[in-house]
Amino acid sequence: MKINNRLKTIGDLVPLSAYPLDIGCDHALLSIYLVKEKGFSKTVASDNKSCPLKKAKENVNFYKVSDKVKLIEAEGLDSYTDGIDTITISGMGGLNINKILDDNRKYLKNINTIILSPNNYSDAVKRKLIKLGYHIDNEVLVKENNIIYQIFVFKRGKKYYSYKKIFLGPVLSKKRDNLTLEYYRNLLENKKALLKALPKSFRTKIKVTKKEIKYLEDIMNN
Repeated sequence: MKINNRLKTIGDLVPLSAYPLDIGCDHALLSIYLVKEKGFSKTVASDNKSCPLKKAKENVNFYKVSDKVKLIEAEGLDSYTDGIDTITISGMGGLNINKILDDNRKYLKNINTIILSPNNYSDAVKRKLIKLGYHIDNEVLVKENNIIYQIFVFKRGKKYYSYKKIFLGPVLSKKRDNLTLEYYRNLLENKKALLKALPKSFRTKIKVTKKEIKYLEDIMNN
């Protein structure tokens, strides 16, 4: 089946023994991929809009997996179903992801794995999940249409991370492949441009940005 690289990578990170819920599923391609290509016996795909779910239903019927992909129209974790132990959310703003998880903390006690690929505010997402009692188990980068996306795998269990570790990524910072170096190089350029644009009155932001630039320069030079 046709599926973009970002969704495929997320699907490949879902534990094979999981009962996964994909929130903001759009056309349910991730859930269908899990069933068709990874052998999952049941999945849940939810969205808060009826139009994407209409297309999702067409896709589920086309691939003949309606008995294994349950579609739910609901807001965020309101789509939680008994037995679900894994959540995936991708292609959504980081602050929106944080709100979805924060608004329904009662369900998180049953969730062992959370796989997220935010479009922005990735550091805020990491901090929120750490606060909610998860640690960063894996960090993967995917390049799609010249955009590098981050994918995080969070597992239940508390760990302490320094500011530097959260910023660089505790797993990502150990990698030295070309895509990781490209990601850090792009981030360094963005931080340098931000530093130039910041008004002098933004003293705290200037101090933090200079620190982040130093972190990035160090990791690029090692």
